[in-house]
Amino acid sequence: MKKFFTMDLQGKVLIAMVFMVLGFMLSVQYKVTVQQRTIRMDRVEDLSERLKGMETENKLLLQEINELRKKGADNVADHALARLQLLAGTTEVEGAGIEIVLDDSNIPKKANENPNLYIIHDEDLLRVLNELRAAGAEAISLNDQRIVAMSEVRCAGPTVSVNNVRSAPPYVIKAIGAPKTLTSALRLRGGVAETFEFWGIQVKIKSSEKVRIPALKEPRNYKYAKNVEGQQQ
Repeated sequence: MKKFFTMDLQGKVLIAMVFMVLGFMLSVQYKVTVQQRTIRMDRVEDLSERLKGMETENKLLLQEINELRKKGADNVADHALARLQLLAGTTEVEGAGIEIVLDDSNIPKKANENPNLYIIHDEDLLRVLNELRAAGAEAISLNDQRIVAMSEVRCAGPTVSVNNVRSAPPYVIKAIGAPKTLTSALRLRGGVAETFEFWGIQVKIKSSEKVRIPALKEPRNYKYAKNVEGQQQ
């Protein structure tokens, strides 16, 4: 009987110890679970804050990019407009270049010689203008008439018509570009200036760091020519 009682007591003690161990393990597991949840929540909150910060930074960057694109588009548009105005001659321009003064010959005409050889004609002026264009002149004027693609230089009796405005000698041609290059183009051996001087036509070329060329006084209006839609520039 005593032996049975002792075994029963031992069993109860073992059971109690098992429950204690289980209770301890459950307690530890619970604490670990709570800690993990707390850590996860902290991480979620931290990631949420980081995400919000990145979204805000992304919006600011997109706004900056859009502003830069707009400025870039505005700069491109301004550059294109300035280039078109230069080509159309609608604005006054200034820069380094040369000034050429041409006047009829002042030497006595020989007998039986054609007097037209000693005076300046429209084709003579056109030769000068073409040489200047070929030498890279960026803007040209003739007796304060801006020369553009649509300008006409033609004979009008004893005068020359430029942009439907009559001009008489001396003819003053101004050109903006590299002064040495423009001068060399006119002073080539057997070139325009040498041919003029052979017949006594007066040629004076002066370089300048500040040549001013006026705008076209009456810009050409286009009534028939239109841009083709859908074409890429």
